Order: sequence, then structure tokens, then C-alpha cells
Amino acid sequence: MADPLNELRALVLRHAATPPPVLPGVTLWRSHRPTAPTPAMYEPKLYFPLQGAKRLSCGERTLKYGAGSFVLVSLDVPVVGAVTEASADHPYLAVSLTLNPASIAALLLELPPATAADTSDGAKALMVTPTTEAMCDALLRLVRLLDAPADAPLLAPMFERELLYRVLQGPRGVVLRQLARTDSRLAQIQRAVKWIRAHLTESLPVETLAGIASMSVSSFHRHFKAVTGLSPLAFHKQVRLQEARLRLLSAPPGAVSSVAFAVGYESASQFNREYARQFGISPGRDAARLRVG
Repeated sequence: MADPLNELRALVLRHAATPPPVLPGVTLWRSHRPTAPTPAMYEPKLYFPLQGAKRLSCGERTLKYGAGSFVLVSLDVPVVGAVTEASADHPYLAVSLTLNPASIAALLLELPPATAADTSDGAKALMVTPTTEAMCDALLRLVRLLDAPADAPLLAPMFERELLYRVLQGPRGVVLRQLARTDSRLAQIQRAVKWIRAHLTESLPVETLAGIASMSVSSFHRHFKAVTGLSPLAFHKQVRLQEARLRLLSAPPGAVSSVAFAVGYESASQFNREYARQFGISPGRDAARLRVG
């Protein structure tokens, strides 16, 4: 019998360059060389590395992972990622699936009610867990639809549902349950995170964010840092700087000050300092490098 992981690798190699839009929410990843640390904003997803290795950092936490594991991203979170093992003959390969809380909630309606252990706190924004054979089989059936696009509209939802079910049956099932429940700690933190992203240019007192999350200030601060690895203030700053970096890429040369003001900074010099501290390079030089790259 063929190895599911080898077949998955072959499918990703074949389709990663120009993946057809037949699998909404599925993204294929391929890199033929290690990459420099790159900031990004992750949204809730299941991320399955198939070959090579990667390092992912958020706040004070750093995760290292490769084939045989998967990453559960439980809420919107700023990260810095770098492929650490990849070559022309052995490229880094991965598949990710965007998580839809409504789909998880619909599946939970058909499963036994959660136990007390299933409702406990302890979710993190990023969690690495071994992949089971059943998960790998479900993922393979989903990715095979890249070779059968006519079947995808009917079968893709079924295979995604199976993959979610397999994760729900494992040690991270409790986190998926929390993601689907509007009254969970994770959902409360996610509401605050969504508010930060939607009001990026504003000053956001922690009292305001705590009210959005329906928590006391002390409880909110504690749970926010426990989940994201960052204080609310540090999280806001990182998201703001990442938005500035995206805007610099499409802005004309010399637009550093206007980008700084557009994302809520009142001082261009403060923006320059914080940008360089976050990304290791001044915004002007970084924008020039990104345009060349």
C-alpha cells in the first residue's frame, strides 16, 4: 500500500506552483530553500508540514515542527516564520486548511456533549501535535481532489468534515470545541483580537478590550497573554507594524511617514524606532528590499 505522506508530497509538488481554485480554504506551501524570518498574520487554521522543517515565533514562544505533526492556529495572531530545512532535492512542503467556527459547531451538534475536561481552559494561539494516520488519510482524500476538480464541490466538504472530526477526537479537540463556542475563553479573546484588527489606528485602552471580551481587566490581561503569548499592548503594536509593512510594499518610495500616520502613529521617529526593533531594519530600507525581492 502506498504511503499517504509520500502521495501528499507528490500532490503538493505538482500543484503548489499554480493550485486550481477548487478547494476554498486549502493552501499549498513549497520552498526549495530555507527562508529568512518573515512576519505574517495567521488566522485560525490547521497546518500540516509534509517535508522539511519550519520555525514559528509569537511573542516569547517559538515552535519548531516538521512532518509527522500539525499546527493548530486557534485565533488571529501575528507570527514570524522561517523555513529551516529545505533544498532543491528536498523542498519544504505543507498544506493548510482555514478553520470555520460555524463548520466546527455544526459538526459538534452530531457528537456527544463535551465533558468537563473538554471545556477546560488552556488553549494557546499556536499548538503543535503529532498527526495521526486517520488525519493523514482524510487530508490525502481532500488534496486528491486537486486532480479531480469536478468532484470537489460535492466531496471537499465531506473530507474537510472528516478531517475536523479526526482532530476533534484527538488531544486538541478541546481547542476546536472552544473555537466553536461563543462563550469560551478563546472566543472571548478572539473577539478582542478582531476588534484590535478592525480599529488598528486607534488607541485601545485595555479597559475597552476587556469590555469587548466580557471580562474584568485583570482577567482579560491574564487570559490574553496566556493564549497569545503577548500583552494586549504588545499584540496591538505587532499587528499595527505588520499592517505598516504590507502598506510599505505597495506605497511609493519615500512614503514612510504617510504610512506611519495611516496605521495610527503620531510620530514618524517613533514608528522608525519600533519598526527597526521589530523587523531588524529601518522601514525605508525594508520597503526598498521588499520591492526588489
